[in-house]
Amino acid sequence: MTATGPSGDELLRLLGALANPHRLRIVAALRAERAYVSQLARELGISRALLQLHLRKLEAVGLVSASLELSEDGKAMKFYEVKPFLVELSPGTIAAAAPTLTSPDTVDQGERP
Repeated sequence: MTATGPSGDELLRLLGALANPHRLRIVAALRAERAYVSQLARELGISRALLQLHLRKLEAVGLVSASLELSEDGKAMKFYEVKPFLVELSPGTIAAAAPTLTSPDTVDQGERP
C-alpha cells in the first residue's frame, strides 16, 4: 500500500478476498480471538478443508496471519489471527487506485464470474 492507499492491484486483491461470505465470517470470528483450524471450522460450521482454502486466500493478501504451536500433548496446532487493517473505499480511493492497475482486466483467474 502507498501512503495514499492501496494500488489498483492491491485493492482488487483485498476486495476479491473479502468478496465471499465464508471469508467475511472468518474475519469476523477471528476479530474476537485467534483460533486454531479445527476450532474455527466447528464454530463456523464448515469443513476444515474449505476453511483452509479460505484462510490461505486471506493470508495471501495479508488480512490474517498464522502461527504453529504445540499443544500440551505435543500436537501441532496452527493458529490464525486477523491482522489489523483499514481500507477506505470511496470514489476518491478508487480514482487514485485505478491508474495503477497493471492491466485493464486484472482479476484473479480463480475469481472470474
